[in-house]
Order: sequence, then C-alpha cells, then structure tokens
Amino acid sequence: MKFSIIVLDSVGVGELPDAAKFGAPPGDGGAHTLNHTLERTGIRLPNLARLGLGHIPTVQGIQAVPEVHGAYGRMLEVSPGKDTSTGHWEFMGVQLRHPFQVFPDGFPPEIMDAFTRTTGTGYLCNRPYSGTDALRDYGPEHLKTGDPIVYTSADSVFQIAAHLDVVPIEQLYDWCMAAREILQGQHAVARVIARPFRGTAPDFERAGELRRDYSLTPPPTVLDALRDVGRDVIGIGKIPDIYAHRGFSEEIHTDDNADGIAKTVARMGQDFDGLLFCNLVDFDAKYGHRRDPAGYGAALEAFDAALPEILAQVPGGQEGDEGALLIISDHGNDPTWHGSDHTREYGLLLGWRPGMGAVNLGERATFSDVGATVAHALGARWAGPGESFWDRLR
Repeated sequence: MKFSIIVLDSVGVGELPDAAKFGAPPGDGGAHTLNHTLERTGIRLPNLARLGLGHIPTVQGIQAVPEVHGAYGRMLEVSPGKDTSTGHWEFMGVQLRHPFQVFPDGFPPEIMDAFTRTTGTGYLCNRPYSGTDALRDYGPEHLKTGDPIVYTSADSVFQIAAHLDVVPIEQLYDWCMAAREILQGQHAVARVIARPFRGTAPDFERAGELRRDYSLTPPPTVLDALRDVGRDVIGIGKIPDIYAHRGFSEEIHTDDNADGIAKTVARMGQDFDGLLFCNLVDFDAKYGHRRDPAGYGAALEAFDAALPEILAQVPGGQEGDEGALLIISDHGNDPTWHGSDHTREYGLLLGWRPGMGAVNLGERATFSDVGATVAHALGARWAGPGESFWDRLR
C-alpha cells in the first residue's frame, strides 16, 4: 500500500473560530490565505478544483465544478498554536494542551549567557524579527564581528543566522545543536533553526538549501506506530526535522517546491510499502512571511500544474497494489495580512484514489484525523486521538 501525503505549507482555508485570540491585535479573525491570494492574483487552479477545492465551505474564487473526482473538506486544529510543529504533530496524533514557549521580548540572559559560553562569541539582535530584515539590519555587523544573528518570531523558534563566508556551515549546525540542548524544560522552544546566508550587503540572501531545523522530540506518533508494524516511512523536505527524525526509514532533502515536487513524483513511482510524507515549504517561507501574494499565487499555480503528474503515480490496482493521496495544510500565512506571522486557519483537506467520485469529508474535528486514517489504511495499531475517514475513501 502506497499512502502519500503532501503538505502545502501554510495554505489555510479560512479563520478558525478562535482566530481573533491569536496574533497581534486585532488578531487573525478574517484571515484567509487561499481566498485572499485568489482575490489579489486571479489565478486559476483547475486540477485542484477537480478534486473538490471549490466545494470546501468558505473557499471562494475557485469554480465549484459539477463533476468532482476526489474527497474534500477542512480540518479544525485543536492544539493552541498556528506554527509548523503544532500542526504537523497534531496530524500524527499529538494534541498539545499548552502552546509551545514563545519569547516576545527575546531570550532571557540565562539562555543567551549559556549560548555564548558554548559558541565563544557574542550575539546580535535577540528580538522577534523578520528573517530578511534581520539580515539587512544586522548582516553588516555580523560580517565585522563574526557574532551570530539570533532572533525569534511569534512562533516558538530560536533562529541563528550566519554568513557562509564567516561561519562554516558545520559550525553553524553545531551551534544549533548546542542551543537545542540549552532550550529545554521551561525554556523549551519547538524548533532551533539554522539560517545560513550568503552575498553582500544590502543584497544578502538566505541559503535555503542548507537550512536545518532541530525540533523537540515529540511523544509517540502514528509514524512510530507505522514503523512498529514494519511499514516504510519516507520523509521528504523538512518533514523529518519536524519530528526530530523519529520514526523514519528514509529521508530525502529538498531545496525548494520544484525540487520537492520532482523528488516526490520520483519516489512515488518507486517501490515502497507504507507512508510517503512531503512538505512543500515555499508557500510559507518565501511568500507568506514576506507578504507576497503574487509569489504565493504563482507557487499555487505551479503545484496545480504538477498535480496530474503526481496523481499518475498513485496506484489503483487490487489489494497489495493500492494507493491513496492526501493534500493538506498545517496553518495559514495570509500574504495580505498585517505583520509577517502565521495566521490561525482551518487546514486544507483533499484526497484522491484512482476511479473515485466525489466525497464530502466535511469538517474534521482535529488534524489528527489524518494520522488515524493513515494508521487505519496501513494496518498500524493507533489508540490516540483522531477518527479515521479511510472507509470514505475506499
């Protein structure tokens, strides 16, 4: 059984009921990543429309085609957050009671003192900051001093930026691993992120292909349950990083969306028996945070254009040669919204198997329905949160 999941990172489909409580005042009430991108750009997504995208409640600007071949719905996020780790952990059955720790005033002296003892350097910034703005404002001083640029955001992250000509990449990774050890307990953050960059001022650019995320280790997830019954678990893109590399039988690095799509198509066409799990991060990292609706729309068009090739890799044979595909999202990042942070939105849910007709999956009570469905389809024992909709796809 080949079960594939593709996460369109940040492609939210409308404000959650509690959205006004999240984000800087006046909150995220009214955010809608997909609708607002469509309104600004006028793009068309015909292949996603045939899977039922236009039939999802609150989605506008996509033709609700009468002949749908796919399953469609949207998902509530019950965990108190709107970040990558919160969403992805909930997909695989971890529902948080409390949000990950954030540091709106920067990291306290005990954290930064421990960090500088480890690195032997000073540091720059230590504030919530846009990543590209951090390079612009602190990059020249970093080149002079060699001190890393440390910054956070509204998410639970400790980000370390360093120029590749100043700090060798392996040293930056070592600093991140040291920070991961420091940021535990009451100071635990969801992710420590290596942010290497290159170039000269004022045209510094991130070396996104060298980014690495160092996550907290999650509690047991559906991924562990799959490995326990001998299933393959293939992580593509930043997926293995999000789960602290736990539960995976294979990991495939990607540079950007185009590379991620190409490697996903290629791996789907090869033998495996289990789960292939991919994240396409450009929607979020390149266009959502940078409030670039045109770039966001172009990325959606590119994925839509690639969708027939992706669908062609989903097997439709008898038992033992079966396949299924889910296309989901982990939060919003409305490129028309105020600020530069994620937005609290419903998760996208589209499904496809060869030969299927229209299936309305409705509003799922939790992102964890994804993991429960995967476990059901692949014969894994899972007693955690989530309700499987596998029988609706068969």
